[in-house]
Amino acid sequence: MKRTRGQIEAEISEAVIRFEKDYMGRGPLETKSYILDDMVLVRLKGVLTQAEHQLASSGDAGKGRDLIKQVRIELIEKGRPLLAEAIERIAKCGVKSLHTDISTKTGERVILFTLDGPVEIAPPA
Repeated sequence: MKRTRGQIEAEISEAVIRFEKDYMGRGPLETKSYILDDMVLVRLKGVLTQAEHQLASSGDAGKGRDLIKQVRIELIEKGRPLLAEAIERIAKCGVKSLHTDISTKTGERVILFTLDGPVEIAPPA
């Protein structure tokens, strides 16, 4: 049975929240996922820790921002196989690539997965 777009997007959001909690040690305040043909965009709000907020706004904010981004990118790259496996299981498509960025100003992170095909979605009722 095919699932609706909303069901698949909710499953993806839940999987990313689980990954953030289990692998990164802290979950986001809010997560929303969007399926766009053969891509999945995940937007996470409130992902920075208090220490990261302090580092981003310290005297040399540029250096702090770069450090946070560098560490976060490295962490997600190390956890990429776990994250890709979860997305593949839910989307029933292979993950070709993962792209991510984090804003040290807003505390948002976006993750974009490109897939090897479009996600099969049940037609609207």
